[in-house]
Amino acid sequence: MISSDTTDRILARFAFLEARMQAGLAPAELQSVGREYADLRPVVDTITAHAALADEIAATEALLADPEMRALAEAELPGLRARLEAAGQALRLALLPKDAADARPAILEIRPGTGGEEAALFAGDLLRMYQRYAESRGWRFEVLEEQVSDLGGIREVVARIAGEGVFARLKYESGVHRVQRVPVTEAGGRIHTSAATVAVLPEAEAVDIEINPADIRIDTMRASGAGGQHVNKTDSAVRITHFPSGIVVTSSLKSQHQNRDIAMQVLRARLYQAERDRADSARAGARKAQVGSGDRSERIRTYNFPQGRMTDHRINLTLYRLDAIMQGDLDEVIDALQAQAQADALAEAG
Repeated sequence: MISSDTTDRILARFAFLEARMQAGLAPAELQSVGREYADLRPVVDTITAHAALADEIAATEALLADPEMRALAEAELPGLRARLEAAGQALRLALLPKDAADARPAILEIRPGTGGEEAALFAGDLLRMYQRYAESRGWRFEVLEEQVSDLGGIREVVARIAGEGVFARLKYESGVHRVQRVPVTEAGGRIHTSAATVAVLPEAEAVDIEINPADIRIDTMRASGAGGQHVNKTDSAVRITHFPSGIVVTSSLKSQHQNRDIAMQVLRARLYQAERDRADSARAGARKAQVGSGDRSERIRTYNFPQGRMTDHRINLTLYRLDAIMQGDLDEVIDALQAQAQADALAEAG
């Protein structure tokens, strides 16, 4: 049952924000008020639609007392009640607490796991999969740090993805991704199992995480390159060590100043996610969400190339169109993960 007190408070807050926006605010305050107004607008539209259907049902039920209109009212009521049930479900979803990080850009980290060179090649495949998915959504994909293996795989890659709803769509990708296929390094044609880890972190701003300069050490070093004319001959790479957490971040692009900024950006993202993880643990206790908490040690998905199959183990979803998925066609998978997360949240909310 949806509390009228809850919807009344939301409608009152929305009306207040609307009045504030018309009052002539300073640019900074207008931006803050406008952001909250835009966030509440779809919720208010859902509340209004639900209330309008309830009023229509009440008016139609009143017609049952009229002998001339009774048959018409009886014919219309089942459809109206079905629509009200759907609108109620939409309203319950709209009233679920929002993840404050959903609208933020994301920091994507991919590293090979077990499997040697084949794991590094698979990490490269995952990188290209997410790049193509970002392109299909109109997002900006920027590689911040990349270390390439001898056969062109990925030893480590860190990227920033910006656009509408990036973290909301990608946050369930964190975990161990397992691949089953015949490696290019395998002469006997045997299927091997390898893995890569993916971490998706919400980008943090300086106001989110305050880093005490006394808590970090910044080292400069010569960046490793592929050799030839592109080898880095200056000590431009930056490594930042955060003593309280033990986190170490490196960036090895050509500009030392840029590397420092990138490394601090990634460090803030990791510390911010650590704070989010601690808050989630405090709220949930020992219970673990069905869809997964983003733990990098959790095996979340298997990509079986001989069978053209992808299986997401958290929601028991199996799709036999692996080629399209590796080309970045991830919407069906992510939609299913989001739907399960919403169902879990509704069940938890009672």
